[in-house]
Amino acid sequence: MGIIGVVAAMTLPSLITRTQNKELQTALKKGYSEILQALEFMKSDVGGDILPQDYPARTFSPIFSKYFKSLKTASISSILPGELEDGDSEDSVFRVYNNYKTYNNLQTIKADIFDDGQLILQNGALILIENPHIVGSGIIYISIDVNGMNKKPNVYGRDLFTFQLTSEGKLLPMGAEGTKYTNMDKYCSKNSNDRLNGIACAAKALTDPDYFEKMY
Repeated sequence: MGIIGVVAAMTLPSLITRTQNKELQTALKKGYSEILQALEFMKSDVGGDILPQDYPARTFSPIFSKYFKSLKTASISSILPGELEDGDSEDSVFRVYNNYKTYNNLQTIKADIFDDGQLILQNGALILIENPHIVGSGIIYISIDVNGMNKKPNVYGRDLFTFQLTSEGKLLPMGAEGTKYTNMDKYCSKNSNDRLNGIACAAKALTDPDYFEKMY
């Protein structure tokens, strides 16, 4: 029995980690699919491609939120940290600004990368929108915390991933050719000190079947 206990103690953590990694991988694919589906519904209503240059600052999220069938919490727009309104609960998305770390856990991610709208889905997944106050920027980033802000690890490139809506209307995982952040040594690396380290991991996470096994 003692030997069995020792073997179990040695193998159980590895088994748990593999299970958690598989869950994150499945959740990422599901979340990506839901975002793509919502954009397709929106595209059908608009009658053409969804182009970021057509959406002034903080106007995208309130419209986009209407195309999710399982929305738990409506979009919160035009509110900055420290400006919570009446009715914002303890589960308000604004707590995430102190929760998320870079890929190697060295820094806290600043809010400006996803502070222009937030959606919480029924399954707990958190979608964060970046649609900034920059005239003519044509920037829309859609990030997703695949297991929600209340579940760890809350780390960029591990359970938090970013996609870019390009000027041609394509939704690409960040890190893919055609997105803004493609330098993996800087933006998806265990050795980088960049404040956005992890933002480019989405492409790798979706294309490398062993990505989640190699994270740690």
